[in-house]
Amino acid sequence: MPPKTTAHKLAKDQKEISVAEFFEKNRQILGFDSPIKSIIMGVKEAVDNALDACEEAGILPDIIVKIDRIDQREYCISIEDNGPGIVSTSMPNVFGRLLYGSRFHAVRQSRGQQGIGISATIMYGQITTGKPATARSKVEGAEAAKEIDIIIDTKKNKPILLREEFIPWDDVSHGTRISFYMSGRYVTGRQSIYEYLRQTAIVNPHSSITFIDPSGKKYVFDRATNQLPPKTKEIKPHPDGLELGTLMNMTKATKERSLVKFLQNDFNRVSERVAKEICKAANLPQTTRLTSMTLESSKKLLDGISKVKIMAPQADCLSPIGDKLIRTGLKHVLDEVRPEFYAPPVTRDPKVHSGNPFLVEVGIVYGGGLPRDQQVQIYRFANRVPLLYQQGACVITKAIENTDWRRYGLEQRGGSGIPFGPAIILVHVASTKVPFTSEAKEAISSIPNIQEEIELALKACGRNLRTHLNKKERRNKTRAKFEIVQEIIPLMAEKTSGILGKPVPDLRGTITKIMNVIWIDDSVTYEKGRHRVKISIYNYTPKQQRFSIHTIIPGGSLNEKSCSLKPSNIKDEEKISWDLPRIASTEIYSLTYELNGLDADEYQDIELYISKINPIDVMGADPLPGDWDVESVNFIESEVVDLEEELDEEPDYDESGEDLDDE
Repeated sequence: MPPKTTAHKLAKDQKEISVAEFFEKNRQILGFDSPIKSIIMGVKEAVDNALDACEEAGILPDIIVKIDRIDQREYCISIEDNGPGIVSTSMPNVFGRLLYGSRFHAVRQSRGQQGIGISATIMYGQITTGKPATARSKVEGAEAAKEIDIIIDTKKNKPILLREEFIPWDDVSHGTRISFYMSGRYVTGRQSIYEYLRQTAIVNPHSSITFIDPSGKKYVFDRATNQLPPKTKEIKPHPDGLELGTLMNMTKATKERSLVKFLQNDFNRVSERVAKEICKAANLPQTTRLTSMTLESSKKLLDGISKVKIMAPQADCLSPIGDKLIRTGLKHVLDEVRPEFYAPPVTRDPKVHSGNPFLVEVGIVYGGGLPRDQQVQIYRFANRVPLLYQQGACVITKAIENTDWRRYGLEQRGGSGIPFGPAIILVHVASTKVPFTSEAKEAISSIPNIQEEIELALKACGRNLRTHLNKKERRNKTRAKFEIVQEIIPLMAEKTSGILGKPVPDLRGTITKIMNVIWIDDSVTYEKGRHRVKISIYNYTPKQQRFSIHTIIPGGSLNEKSCSLKPSNIKDEEKISWDLPRIASTEIYSLTYELNGLDADEYQDIELYISKINPIDVMGADPLPGDWDVESVNFIESEVVDLEEELDEEPDYDESGEDLDDE
């Protein structure tokens, strides 16, 4: 018998461990690395699962989060949703087995992908308190709900049911509730459960979230829209950015026999023509048998893919929030600080990282009650989930730090780093596979092409902010000029005329030459369930003006009979347009309308847009966005028409303001 060597002794001690046992001993990898974070992670995993389940079933989510304090260190956490429920036979594996789920292999956007979150939460609660979790679920049409008490056998990564029974749950038709005990520490502030749910409500405005804290105080984040996010469709991997090892694994796993069929049927956006081009660029026959692919031929194929222009992946595998809902969510949740400006959000076209499509969305909020002497607040999101921790390690933060915010009106000490000012910067990265720095999903890895996309979106949104600040500065200067012109010049004219013994001259021509702007003011009053809106247009230009004005109101609230001017177009019951009559130089035109059936705080800020005129000449309204689908004549064409008619209709003024046409 050969002698027992050190290698033999070491080999005897080697043994396999289950994934549950590994994470039990390394729970910090999952984010359970402090008492404060652990409670947040537990709530986060359950809420993410609830939102995913509701959206996949086409149900508007109603989620209730309740935390009860057991003692100084122990809490009972319950999360209930109105989702489709879980079939009774799947409940033990869903809640009691790590790496069990339906989304890991699907190439589409979802919050949960690894099948670790909720089972890891139950495992952590079991480790810290020794108590089982209780899960209850009811599917549509079922007479009763299935309820189980469950713990996890970490040695075998298997569920152990301590109790299972069917019980009445008459007040819900379908849904799931998970309750677990956890040792931790409940806090308030910027890294808290309240802040996580608040930010979740911003990027999920279709959800209704109720939170009951340990003191019994109830917070409700109401649903801001009934529009569900578009359902994501599963797609095949995109060849752009594919890595060599992944490609070799795909050639071994495919059911296709020939190279050209493999490219055509196992990849997204690869047609038969593109597949043949790739084979040609790789210098490989189209009929190459995949079983004969070697390392060298795989390298050739990867090189050939990089040489062929392949269409970007379709966006239906992703679920962007969208410009409108980003703004809706921000307005709905940030109402208490009443920001002065919401920069039009920017959504980039989809790009690819390692075969996985992704896109970036950015929104900026400025002014109002936001602090002016602190760093801007950064709201980071991945697949509609807030990222509260590891801000400094996240590619989103790095992209913000690398952007020169001084160009866009924010203070940036030293020319880099997080800017200072009264602003919130929101960045959302949506992907079929977000490259997190760890399984805790707290930060996104610094991938160069993701960072580049974020920086481009930040700059585009920053330009919108700079435009607003420039316009605000110009408006302030114009208002000062307006006050001087309206008050001081008439007084000067009156006193001068009195001294000279001459009549007070007509100052209209002088005023228009000094102002040379169209000034738009608006006001809203609320009385007896009715909003009365008045828009005043001051034409302080030397010629008559004719253009269109547009606004957005809550759908169906406009009382058309109350409009002083009949709308020229109403789109989706909320986008209202008026073609204004010609407004003579120095004339003031008033447009009024009423809204019915709204609460007092539902309509306080008026969004005004203009078209058929050079927006540089207008103060108080923005250029019409490109998504209105309203026939709009280019302002240059409009000016040509105005100029032709002006010769016949518009009075001219000499230097003293006298009407020359009258003479």
